[in-house]
Amino acid sequence: MDEADLQTFLSSGINRISFGLQSADNRELEILGRIHSWEEFLKSYRLARKAGFENINVDLMSALPGQTPAGWRRTLEKVLALQPEHISAYSLIIEEGTPFYQIYGEADRCRREDEPQSLLPSEEEEREMYEDTGRILAAHGYHRYEISNYAKEGKECRHNCGYWTGIEYKGFGLGASSLLQKHRYRNTESLESYLDGAWQPEMVEALTRENEMEETVILGLRMMEGVSGEKFYQKYGKHLTDIYGETIRKYVKMGLMEADKQGIRLTESGISVSNVILSDFLISE
Repeated sequence: MDEADLQTFLSSGINRISFGLQSADNRELEILGRIHSWEEFLKSYRLARKAGFENINVDLMSALPGQTPAGWRRTLEKVLALQPEHISAYSLIIEEGTPFYQIYGEADRCRREDEPQSLLPSEEEEREMYEDTGRILAAHGYHRYEISNYAKEGKECRHNCGYWTGIEYKGFGLGASSLLQKHRYRNTESLESYLDGAWQPEMVEALTRENEMEETVILGLRMMEGVSGEKFYQKYGKHLTDIYGETIRKYVKMGLMEADKQGIRLTESGISVSNVILSDFLISE
C-alpha cells in the first residue's frame, strides 16, 4: 500500500479494505509462504487509517503448523489493539493437491484419526483456539454473524451476507466470479488474455431448482440467524421439512441444530462440525 493508491481508491468510491494478514507472528507467516511481515502489514494498515478508511477487515488464520493457543491469542490481541471494524477468522484446512498437503497431509490424517503427530496443533489445541476466538472477540465488542466472521455493530460485510443469502453479484478483474440470473460466471484467469481485452465472462454453471434449494440451506446455515422457513416457502413453494425433514430431525436430536417456526440454525456445537452437517443437505449429487 502507498498513499497514492489509497487516495485513488477513496476517490473512486471504494470505502472498505480487507487485509489478508493471517498471523501477527512472522515465523508463522513464513511457514504459510506469505510475502509480507507483521511490520509491513502494520504500515499499510496505518496508511489506510490515515487516508480516511473507516471500514477495515483483517483476515486471520488459526491452527497453523507449530502454532499454540497462546500464540493465537497473541495474534488476536495485537490485531484487536488496532480496532478494525471487522475480523474474519478461519481455521487452516489442509487441502489435497496443494504443497501444504504434501508436507502436512500425513500429519493431518494422524490428527483426525487420533494418532501421534508433531507438525500440527492437536484437535484439543485447535478446539481451544476456536473457543478463544469467539470469547475474546465478543469481549471486545465483535458479534459473530457468520461461522467465520465477526463485526462491530453495523459493520457486517455486505458481500458476505449477500453471498450466503443468494443475492446476485458481479465480479470484476482477473479470475473474478459472478452470480447473475441463476447462472455462475467466471472471468478468464489468463493475465495475457485479460490484458488483450478478453473481459466477457464464461458461463460456468446454470443453477437448477435443486441447486438453488440446497445452496439456500447450505449457505444460509453459515449465518448465525440460519435459514428462514417463511422465505424458503415463499421462494420454492415447499416447507423446509418437505425437503429436509429427516436430516433436520436427525441433527436436532443430536443437539447440533435448532428448528422452530422461524426456521433452522446451527447450535454452537453444530457450528464446530458444520462441514459434516452441511454436506448432508446436498440433494443434487
